[in-house]
Amino acid sequence: MKQTLKVNGMTCENCVRHVSKALEGVAGVSQVSVSLDQGQADIEFDDGQATTEQFKQAVQEAGYDTEDDIAKPGSSPLQIHSDGDAGLMQIQPAVSTESSNQTCVLPIEGMTCASCVRVVETALNRVDGVQQVAVNLASEKATINFGSGVNIDLLKQAVRDIGYDVPTIDETLDLLEQDEQKKQASYHKQLQQVIIGAVLTIPIFVLMYWNGLGLNRLIEIPRQTNFMLQLLFVLPIQFWVGARFYRDLWVAIKHRTADMNTLVAIGTSAAFGYSLVATFFPQVFEAGGFDIHVYYETSAVIIVLILLGRLMESRAKRQTSNSLKVMMGLQPKTARVIRDGEEVELPIADLLVGDRIVVRPGQKIAVDGVVKEGHSFVDEAMITGEPMPVEKMEGDIVTGGTLNKTGSFQFEATKVGKQTALSQIIQLVEQAQGSKPNIARLADVIASYFVPIVLGIAAITFGIWLMFGPAPSLTFAMLNAMAVLLIACPCALGLATPTSIMVGIGRGASNGVLIRDAQALEIAHKLDTVVLDKTGTITQGKPQVTEVVQLNGLSENELLRLAASAEQGSEHPLGEAIIAKANQENLNLYATASFKAIPGKGIETQVSVNGGTQAVDLGNLAMLEAKGIVSESFNTELDKLAQQGKTPMIVVVDGEVAGIIAVSDTLKEESKNAIQSLHQQGLEVVMLTGDNERTAKAVAQEVGVDRVIADVLPQDKANVVKQLQAEGKTVAMVGDGINDAPALAQADVGMAIGTGTDVAMEAADITLMRGDLNGVAMAIGLSKATMRNIKQNLFWAFAYNTILIPIAAGILYPINGMLLSPIFAAAAMGLSDLTVVGNALRLKWFKI
Repeated sequence: MKQTLKVNGMTCENCVRHVSKALEGVAGVSQVSVSLDQGQADIEFDDGQATTEQFKQAVQEAGYDTEDDIAKPGSSPLQIHSDGDAGLMQIQPAVSTESSNQTCVLPIEGMTCASCVRVVETALNRVDGVQQVAVNLASEKATINFGSGVNIDLLKQAVRDIGYDVPTIDETLDLLEQDEQKKQASYHKQLQQVIIGAVLTIPIFVLMYWNGLGLNRLIEIPRQTNFMLQLLFVLPIQFWVGARFYRDLWVAIKHRTADMNTLVAIGTSAAFGYSLVATFFPQVFEAGGFDIHVYYETSAVIIVLILLGRLMESRAKRQTSNSLKVMMGLQPKTARVIRDGEEVELPIADLLVGDRIVVRPGQKIAVDGVVKEGHSFVDEAMITGEPMPVEKMEGDIVTGGTLNKTGSFQFEATKVGKQTALSQIIQLVEQAQGSKPNIARLADVIASYFVPIVLGIAAITFGIWLMFGPAPSLTFAMLNAMAVLLIACPCALGLATPTSIMVGIGRGASNGVLIRDAQALEIAHKLDTVVLDKTGTITQGKPQVTEVVQLNGLSENELLRLAASAEQGSEHPLGEAIIAKANQENLNLYATASFKAIPGKGIETQVSVNGGTQAVDLGNLAMLEAKGIVSESFNTELDKLAQQGKTPMIVVVDGEVAGIIAVSDTLKEESKNAIQSLHQQGLEVVMLTGDNERTAKAVAQEVGVDRVIADVLPQDKANVVKQLQAEGKTVAMVGDGINDAPALAQADVGMAIGTGTDVAMEAADITLMRGDLNGVAMAIGLSKATMRNIKQNLFWAFAYNTILIPIAAGILYPINGMLLSPIFAAAAMGLSDLTVVGNALRLKWFKI
């Protein structure tokens, strides 16, 4: 059965996940698809096992409301649909509607530090109707959840009003190209300014050391004239190259905020202003008995060094999203399509569902579809992470972005545009990279107070040096206050978490591990127990013939042939396995003259053989006992197969036992090694199954799990997870996302086994696209590595500021006479940013 339930109160994708998990926890529910833009949940369930009231209660317990009065006129909010083929659940981008909450992502230009992030978030949160904002410094994007009545133009204006820019994006053009073009243009502009600033700084230093270089013997330049010449060279650096600092300072003053640009603008202006007074009003210093110096070179070098640091930081930050860019670049720009009987080349944007698309060797597959003609091998590594090409023939599904290797084929497009698996993967990864783990809140809180505190420390430093410092006290006061302002680094705080999250989630995606959000990544590193569903997770999920035992002289092939011929009328999975084995051996089957199924025991058939008929029966011991056949002679063989976790099918031909065919759900090749990897990470591995204990223990012994829980019904699996959590364990549940949905919802982290076309399994926090258990070890190991990386970044950012700000203030001067030049302070600040980004980039090479 299918049912649609209206849900009120959802504001973001996390709400979607909470509602999905709540509904999947209802016994009998097989699949749930929750739409944020439509404000509803589509539920598939077994008739008679679940009710509307149970669905409502589950949603309400999750903190949301169900409304019966928000349906369109003439329709019921609870719509019952007839059974049919369930399509794949899709995660759709939010669409503007008047009655629902929406999500949009705005690119933002001009952010430089954690304080900028805080300012942008505050401005957006002040817009009426905005419910949640997450700004990512590394990706330079803001994800905003808002209710009806909010115009996106208002959001853009709120950002622009505080001095940042929202670039215009043309949805009809390639988004990747637009993004790259904008970033390249910005990079080249910064590079141009750095080069010009560096060139103009050279003559300032020459003039500064004019006498020391002996140039006064060629041309004697009076002191004040020298100062004025330095001023001419520093003016374009101060007010053109460094113009952004003053623009941002003015905006900050208007909105009573402060960020890193405030610190730089105040620090360089102090040096410039001091020098300006010394240039035009030297008598001010002479009257006070101070030596006359100018610090134009300090102001110039600081501006150039900071912009150089940002230039290098910008280049490094672009590498943090390389995995996403690679995914976005997978789709070809054009495709060969058969239209009106002719093959034409069309842009991807013009493809329609139902188009017949031609793919030749070496070409990328444009969109998702089904092969209609031809045969080939397709490299799906870029989607699933699986290195071996996959054979494709008529009826097989192909995925956009994958690479055709050898043959040619035609396929019919089933999903185009943003509906393709690749587009969904990109959306999931981008959303996840923009999310924030709980650990990021610490940096956000500190960042909100950081700049005002630094300004206070600089003011105190200036006052102490001015009152108690050695002569010339004004110079010492100014230089040390500048050093404090310039060495403080809110950038490192702002980059510490998002850069690691972006690289970590991107690394997972490139290895077939889709992590839904940063919270899942954060929780996964705390896991101590992994619960694995047996069927389809540890095993293939498809019964296969593993042994054919001859008992009365019939050849192995003849025994298999007779058994498969008898099973032709059966729909039982074990019968299908026997027929599949016979087809694999290229055996021609006999016709079946009669067929009778005996529930719980087996089948009785008459098979036409060489013009006559033979009675061929297949079944278990209960069938033999009913026929009065003694099994003592082969009981040992039956016990041996059962102990191995195999199901023995006894074949009786004309009343005599002819042999045994053993059928089992075979292990996936990688299961044993994957479980060993989990053990190496210190995790307890539990196998959960509805199979009998003997079969379960046989499988458990073969793969090496620590604990077996057998004879568990699907609706009871969630209770098992609860019991483990009650023991104080942090639990991950790994399953196929259908029968295991309640347990996936209950677990601290749910991991769904799927393929590249199952990326929208909303029950799971993590989707393993390869469909094997290696992804579990990869996800948990990546979580540990990412959280370790974040902690390293935060430690560096905190330690850097904690240690160097006091040194910049001159705390070591009374001990060893050490003072930190503002120039070195500016260089140290840039190095701090690069250290954080560089450390995050190490995750690109993470391996289990």
